[in-house]
Amino acid sequence: MTKQPFQLAYLQSYEYIRDKILSGELPRGTKLVEEKLAEEMGVSRTPVRESIRKLEQEGLIKQKRVVNPTDTDLRNIFQVRILLEGFSARCAATYMNEKTLQILYDCITIARNGTVEETMKANKEFHDIIVQSSNNPDMIEIIDRMQSIIYLFRKTVVYHKRPFLIDEHEEIYQAIRAHDGQKAESLMQEHLQADLDFCLHLIKQ
Repeated sequence: MTKQPFQLAYLQSYEYIRDKILSGELPRGTKLVEEKLAEEMGVSRTPVRESIRKLEQEGLIKQKRVVNPTDTDLRNIFQVRILLEGFSARCAATYMNEKTLQILYDCITIARNGTVEETMKANKEFHDIIVQSSNNPDMIEIIDRMQSIIYLFRKTVVYHKRPFLIDEHEEIYQAIRAHDGQKAESLMQEHLQADLDFCLHLIKQ
């Protein structure tokens, strides 16, 4: 198999499996069988195996099963986000320009008035813009590797309508606009802690 067709098969396999996990078609705890997935997609087992390995690195798969995060897993993931995104918000208060501030505010407006899917997209963009404002490629890469697992929790807070979610975004935006780095960092940390508490509460139910 030449490199290009393999890369294509690998990318298609990765997106196929990832999307099935994120949509809930492959429920948490499901065991992934390489042969079955390869047959479904009409590819060899090699790109499927590589896709599963990448999804394991991203946190969506653990020991060939769709991840079913424990309380500890959730706390560990959010601890990283609280540290990195909190610091990014502090940086954003220093570096963010007027044009980017307007895009950030547009995310809030869309999230308030849009459909669930539009809110999901705007929520992601809001956090992505702030992380990018850290101007730290290593931090951006760490968060980027976590995007798939972050999506699962973001979906939880949006679909289950966590109270004050968008209000908190607006408070973070106002702190960044006012160049108050300390407040922006503190608000982002509280915002993500509230996301964590909400997800933990739903798991216990």
